[in-house]
Amino acid sequence: MMMKKEASQSEPGQASQPAHLKERPTSSASQTSAVVNERLQELIKMFKERTEKAKEKLIDPDSSDEESVVQFPRWIRACLHYRFPASIDPFTNLMYVLWMFLVSLAWNWNVWFIPVRWAFPYQTPDNIYYWLMTDYVCDLIYILDIAVFQPRLQFVRGGDIVCDKTEMRKNYMKTSASSLVPLELFYFKTGVNPLLRLPRLLKINSFFVFNERLEAILTKAYIYRVIRTTTYLLYCLHCNACLYYWGSAFKGLGSTKWVYNGEGNSYIRCYYFAVKTLITIGGLPDPTTLFEIVFQLINYFVGVFAFSIMIGQMRDVVGAATASQTYYRTCMDNTIKYMSSYRIPKDVQNRVKTWYNYTWQSQGMLDEQELLIQLPDKMRMDIAIDVNYSIVSKVPLFQGCDRQMIFDMLKSLRSVVYLPGDYVCKKGEVGREMYIIKAGEVQVVGGPDGKTVFVTLRAGSVFGEISLLAVGGGNRRTANVIAHGFANLFILDKRDLNEILVHYPESKKLLRKKARKMLNKGKKPEPKEEPKEPSQVPAAPGRAETPKLLRAALEMTERSTGLRGVLAKVKEKTNKSSISLQPSIASTIPTPSPGFSPAVDRDTDTPSLHSSSSASCLDMSSLLPHSPQSHRDRQHTDQEAKYQDGCGGNSSQAVVIFV
Repeated sequence: MMMKKEASQSEPGQASQPAHLKERPTSSASQTSAVVNERLQELIKMFKERTEKAKEKLIDPDSSDEESVVQFPRWIRACLHYRFPASIDPFTNLMYVLWMFLVSLAWNWNVWFIPVRWAFPYQTPDNIYYWLMTDYVCDLIYILDIAVFQPRLQFVRGGDIVCDKTEMRKNYMKTSASSLVPLELFYFKTGVNPLLRLPRLLKINSFFVFNERLEAILTKAYIYRVIRTTTYLLYCLHCNACLYYWGSAFKGLGSTKWVYNGEGNSYIRCYYFAVKTLITIGGLPDPTTLFEIVFQLINYFVGVFAFSIMIGQMRDVVGAATASQTYYRTCMDNTIKYMSSYRIPKDVQNRVKTWYNYTWQSQGMLDEQELLIQLPDKMRMDIAIDVNYSIVSKVPLFQGCDRQMIFDMLKSLRSVVYLPGDYVCKKGEVGREMYIIKAGEVQVVGGPDGKTVFVTLRAGSVFGEISLLAVGGGNRRTANVIAHGFANLFILDKRDLNEILVHYPESKKLLRKKARKMLNKGKKPEPKEEPKEPSQVPAAPGRAETPKLLRAALEMTERSTGLRGVLAKVKEKTNKSSISLQPSIASTIPTPSPGFSPAVDRDTDTPSLHSSSSASCLDMSSLLPHSPQSHRDRQHTDQEAKYQDGCGGNSSQAVVIFV
């Protein structure tokens, strides 16, 4: 009861509470959900911002707004991202050649300007800083070369390429460290003396290495060799001019006629003296003092040897540069001399000259095999693949063949140039070569006059393969082929192809199959012959039915006495012979000729029903059955009288006997 009262008291209390107190639990839940939703929205927004930032980092902005990052040029970015390799191949790395060019410039600076700064008064306190700055830049290049590039150079030892860092560093440090001996420290005691930089000239090996690499890259290296040889001569004159000014300054400028008088440009005047001395032109004032005489004698001796060496080297360079041209002229002159001695017609001589000129201008050589034969097979294979594979691989005949077979075939190809109008091959000739058009056009001609153009073949086409592969039962040429203009063709010999196909039987089958299809492609299909039915030999003509009048006469004669038995036997034999002759005649009689007539025999005329009785009796033996000769003679002797009696009586009786 107490609980009920409490419940009853609580119920009115609850009912009497205000409305906002009743909704309090609901508002707290809604507030919590609102806070959670706001937090989720913030998290989503943060994730979106983070995603957008990541996209901006990955994707370069296309627009050029003020906020976009400034992009460096491509070559600057390439330099910034460049990483030095662990080892450098000095024979193939182009970057190394460019670096050696900078090292050579630094070396040439020291070689050319150390004598000038020592002999001539061009280095003064006013410009000493510029000279020193240039010297230190060259020294920095030397340091980078020794510290960065040279320790990474590969070298060959015992036939093996050494790429180990320690070994490469030891190999180079033996030779190049001496060029950076710091003799400049003596500047503090003696002043800036250019002769203290002479150790920088020990890096001459870098200059020679650069020359070798550059000559290997250049297509016309002889031009650079001529320039380099000329530079050697100019440097000798440069050194002699410096020595002449030093000697003049030592004796006193203008003290004698022989020394430099100090007028004009000192370097140009002294260089002119050096040219006249080393080249021994003459016209110089005579030396008077002992120093002048000794100096001039040394100049003459050095000039003679130096100038002769330079001239000889220049001759070798020019001779090597024009060696191929000289060979071409020699071959052409010898050929012309040969044709003239044998009085070859002028048109043939002109065609030979045209071939020489065009071959030399287009290829720069007469026979490329002379150059490649000195190389190993592997290198010749690589060169042939780079030069000819792009052409041969597009030939439909070789598509699908073994790739190694095509590589082997490339080594056997010969390049030949044909002049306009030359017959590449003629119809009926024995085919020993196959042709692949490298450049130019050829035409397949024929017709009554031999000038009708059937088809024009261009670069990449193949012809002559049918005769070469002996498809169609022979190896004869099937058409005439003429060069339309200057045509450069690859020729593959039959013997070389057979030697290659021995090792590739599948490719051999494929080539023969393709060649057979190409041979049958242009032929018209032959009409199919209908099978001939076996000839039927016509049966022997049936015997004409006996007329009723004769049948009645026969019955009456059979009833008569005397001849009844004989006629009955003759009738029986006649019936048997006619029955037996029909199958034998049907099987043995040949097909009658168009001029055959069953009523007429070629030798004797067949008797008719109205013929005489004597003729009927003579042909009677042909209707009797065949028998041995003795039996037939005996039968003839026994019945000869009876036949003659029957034939000599009533003619109707003889007719009945024939039937």
